[in-house]
Amino acid sequence: MSLYPSITFGSLLQQFFVERLIQQRHASPCTIATYRDCFRLLLAFAEERLGKRPAKILLQDLNPTLILKFLDDLENRRKNSIRTRNARFAAIRAFLHYAAAREPSALALTQSVLAIPLKRFERPLIGFLSRDQIQAILDAPDQGTWSGRRDRAMLSTLYNTGARVSELIRLRTTDLSFEPSPAVRILGKGRKERQLPLWTSTARQLKRWLQAEKRDGPEQPLFPNRRGGSLTRTSVAERLKLAAQKAAGKYPELTQRRISPHLVRHSLAMHLLQAGVDITVIALWLGHESPATTHMYVEADLAMKERALKNLQAPQGKTARYHPPDRVLEFLQTL
Repeated sequence: MSLYPSITFGSLLQQFFVERLIQQRHASPCTIATYRDCFRLLLAFAEERLGKRPAKILLQDLNPTLILKFLDDLENRRKNSIRTRNARFAAIRAFLHYAAAREPSALALTQSVLAIPLKRFERPLIGFLSRDQIQAILDAPDQGTWSGRRDRAMLSTLYNTGARVSELIRLRTTDLSFEPSPAVRILGKGRKERQLPLWTSTARQLKRWLQAEKRDGPEQPLFPNRRGGSLTRTSVAERLKLAAQKAAGKYPELTQRRISPHLVRHSLAMHLLQAGVDITVIALWLGHESPATTHMYVEADLAMKERALKNLQAPQGKTARYHPPDRVLEFLQTL
């Protein structure tokens, strides 16, 4: 006999999406799509392993053994990165927190799965481009073409704001304001809005773009495709790559870099940091939930560390070599 009651997984999952994510948390379409894809994969895996159709799966079927096998399958068979594995598991954890509140009788089961830790992974140092390299990329689009004028204004806005590519393609004409000072309103993660100032050069590019482009209405995408619709993430990345390829004529080292919209975002953050902007201001600029997320830029700036080291004199005198006092410590020293 099962230790847990027969709780239908499907009904709880539907309530989780409709009540928790959509109605209570007002989650963005991107978040809902991410969670949806996770549970599609989980249900397909459970059907393969348990021989049950998704509608027949019970909550108690999602035990720690099955979840661990699913996470291993993501890494080994589907070749997902550890970051992706953890993101999938975070979606499952969010559902189980909700399930525990709705079905207290399954608390022990949910707690046993929630006890599984997220997998640790190495965090590489953040890469970024120099100011000169960024300027060469911004100057690359051909101003004699419609797409070149759009790309110049778009890439200038991308660097000025440090926006995520998802935020950039959601921008509308109504999000821009030029009086009393140029600024743009960005809708970020968790539907949080932030307003960012625009440099004079960026505002000039945007004004030229708006004057040259016939607008169908204030809700039209600020940077549309040729059919007037919104650009996709892939389209923005491709336009950036084309500009970087042209800029590589001046800076050949760009051919060795993976140029992406996120790299431009990192570059802005590093340039603000190097200009002496406070880390909390940079966190607000980028739309980070916590300044702790922004501290990774400090870790990546070797020049700042070198300047800090110069302010501290090295200790004088010779350092005595350490000798373990007995064999046990000698063994530990060799590990």
